[in-house]
Amino acid sequence: MRSKTVIFLLLATFVLSIASSNTSLWNGARRSPIKDSVIVSDTLLQRVKTGENAPKEDIDTTNMDSLQLAIYHHNKAIDDSIHADSVQRSRANGITSPVVYSADDSLVYDALTGTAYLYGSSKVDYQNMKLASDKVYLNMDSSLVRATGSADSTEENGLRGKPTFSMGKDSYESDTMAYNFKSGKGLIKGVYTEQQEGFLSGERAKRDSSGVVYIEHGRYTTCDAPHPDFYIALSRAKVRPGKDVVFGPAYLVVADVPLPLAIPYGFFPFSKKYSSGLIMPSYGEEQDRGFYLRDGGYYFAISDKWDLKLLGEIYTKGSWGVSVASNYRRRYRHAGSFLFSYQDTRMGDKGLPDYSRQESFKLQWSHRQDPKANPFSSLSASVNFATSSYERNNLNSMYNPQTLTQSTRTSSVSWSTNFSSIGLSLSTTANLAQNMRDSTIQLTLPT
Repeated sequence: MRSKTVIFLLLATFVLSIASSNTSLWNGARRSPIKDSVIVSDTLLQRVKTGENAPKEDIDTTNMDSLQLAIYHHNKAIDDSIHADSVQRSRANGITSPVVYSADDSLVYDALTGTAYLYGSSKVDYQNMKLASDKVYLNMDSSLVRATGSADSTEENGLRGKPTFSMGKDSYESDTMAYNFKSGKGLIKGVYTEQQEGFLSGERAKRDSSGVVYIEHGRYTTCDAPHPDFYIALSRAKVRPGKDVVFGPAYLVVADVPLPLAIPYGFFPFSKKYSSGLIMPSYGEEQDRGFYLRDGGYYFAISDKWDLKLLGEIYTKGSWGVSVASNYRRRYRHAGSFLFSYQDTRMGDKGLPDYSRQESFKLQWSHRQDPKANPFSSLSASVNFATSSYERNNLNSMYNPQTLTQSTRTSSVSWSTNFSSIGLSLSTTANLAQNMRDSTIQLTLPT
């Protein structure tokens, strides 16, 4: 009997324990701490994505039991660590602005490597940096973007959609390039850029964070053709956009033929203000005078009131020529231009019967007086005088039918004044008419 009583008490205790546990499970099912913790976690993650600050408390914890509080604080600690890690990453990679990218053909994102692959007229914009290319690889973890063109045998250099990189007013074209958002540095292969009125290209180039570009094996020319007729070959060059180009040993190349004209050091200024500098000559061949270099010389920016340009030309068969040109202007006073050109033309080979030599020159002067300079007197001039052989020996005139067929040249200089106090006026004019066919001159003295 006593043993039966003990067995009954044990069974009653077991039943009461099961009932107690079922009551706890039933109460827990009415308020699931796991479900609440998931809601908190999702809310925090959403705020991390949108850039909002994580809240201190998202749900009421006053009615939670010990198990619910433990699960809630555990999940909240995980959410806080995720938010802190996202903020640290944003500060570590140095990207403070949105990176906007798009592609016409396809866009593939690799979540494992954090790389976006853009194909077909791809574009990437970050702050004032703009990149356009046919292929772009963008890695957000390393802040690195790479761009290249697509192989196409019908295009120049076998590439289609070559990268075009621009930052502010500076623009560069290249075959391939890589740029780091964080450091602002870049590596360019086959770079091509336009600076003021010159064109600069190079095999390889590096760009530092300040925008200075260092070029290896470069070319500088004023010819805008894809394959320039002449250029200065630069072994090394440092380009400061909008300012100047400083280069090391360099030599002149004409028609892909290096000439023995080399300099150890030099620079080209890119100032928007007026400045003195060299004028690159043009080259070619003329049947009677041989190969030539012409219209090369130096420009003197003396002041903002007047300038001076000295040009020369030389031919392999002995002909040569020089010219002086100037423009002047004084506000509310006068403005004009002046040109004098001299040519020594030699045809044929010296010592042979067909050899000839001619000396010719041309003089032009234009002067205009501002009406505000002196209301009582004025001076104006329009002088155009040249020898009959000048236009026939000048290459610029040989391809201008209007200049060659011009039979008469006229020049005039006039001056007038008036005496308002006595009601009289005086004017005088000198005229010169030149017949280009028979070289006769008719001069009218001041009238």
